[in-house]
Amino acid sequence: MKSCKPASPGRWQPAVLAGNLRSKRIDPQSNLMPPRDFGRSLFRPVISTIRSASPHADHCKMNDLPVTNDYRRLFLEDTPLLDVRAPVEFVRGAFPLAENRPLIDDEERHRIGIRYKEMGQDAAVELGAELVSEEIRKTRIHEWEHFFAKHPEGVLYCFRGGMRSKITQQWLKERTGKSFPRVEGGYKALRRFLIDELDAAACEINTVVIGGRTGVGKTLLLRHLPNSVDLEGLAHHRGSAFGHYAIPQPSQIDFENALSIALLKHRARGNRPLIIEDEGQNIGSVHLPLDLFNRFKSGDFVILEASIEERVDITWKEYVEDALKDFQQVHGEEHAFPAWNDYVMRGFSRIRKRLGGLRHAELANEIDAAMRHHRETGETQQHKAWIRTLLVDYYDPMYDYQLGRKRKKIVFSGDADAVSDYLQSHD
Repeated sequence: MKSCKPASPGRWQPAVLAGNLRSKRIDPQSNLMPPRDFGRSLFRPVISTIRSASPHADHCKMNDLPVTNDYRRLFLEDTPLLDVRAPVEFVRGAFPLAENRPLIDDEERHRIGIRYKEMGQDAAVELGAELVSEEIRKTRIHEWEHFFAKHPEGVLYCFRGGMRSKITQQWLKERTGKSFPRVEGGYKALRRFLIDELDAAACEINTVVIGGRTGVGKTLLLRHLPNSVDLEGLAHHRGSAFGHYAIPQPSQIDFENALSIALLKHRARGNRPLIIEDEGQNIGSVHLPLDLFNRFKSGDFVILEASIEERVDITWKEYVEDALKDFQQVHGEEHAFPAWNDYVMRGFSRIRKRLGGLRHAELANEIDAAMRHHRETGETQQHKAWIRTLLVDYYDPMYDYQLGRKRKKIVFSGDADAVSDYLQSHD
């Protein structure tokens, strides 16, 4: 375990985002950041243009507009955030309560940057004047007004808390007469703060880890326990070969941001032992930072038990009934079943090697028969046969092997009621 350093107190200190949290791995955001002079080179002509759209504004007073650097409060109080970066920046990394209403969209950003590079500032300013018309300006101000009408306590930010944020504030003040605060340091400062808080959590949090065979209902139990964090919920993945949802997983950056906020809130509530589900470092396409993962797995180990009949019912409901509803919401009634069928078969194909070719082929026929029956009759009970086989022949041997390797001290085991009573009495 690395040495622990105090968490950031809240005020941003200039720092590079690379090389933190992940051993020998660059922070994904650092690879996605524009060069340091990108804002100056790209937005200089844009700023000239959009300033000219506000000829009556006193730009000397832009720095007097309100600013906040209380990052901890913003996240603890779930403050709504208005992100005025371009959509391409937002997709690469954002925060759970942020809404993207850009000052400059992707196409404008791209075209002005190309014009500036090829023909210089004057040509870029001329193009900017064409792109940022008065009509577009009014439309964007209206979107920002709508955001603050819904969220009067909200704050806004751009990448570094610079000119894009200030121009947004200025335009809003001209239109509404109100001053809405911007985040000092912008996205970069908020992201830095959350990275530091993940480091702090890896030093301060103690855990109780709930383990158990596939289908015992670990996630269901976790949702009803205080002082818990649902890692699979944050990752939007069930942590297995069949773990994908109809909606894609968040990016690694978005997962880390959401996890850091959840742990920040837990620590603010008194930092009692955190109850989590037994997970590997990878949860689908995202992963836990190594130091935090090592801290998590060092906690007391509690085993949740259930009969094979209960496990089949829980798995059937989650992976058949509930999963199909998710696909209906995303794909519509007509296309949901084929999409869900493909999802099941893709997951099944991932375990072919472990299951063995012959057993895999036999079970594939069983799944196919259940799918046909389901499609023709609407009845889903036949799925329980292949689910039972998969639990007994594939997941149980793998669980027994992994549990033997962990050599962890099991402090308690029992059914859902017993485990719940134990955890709440030992909180």
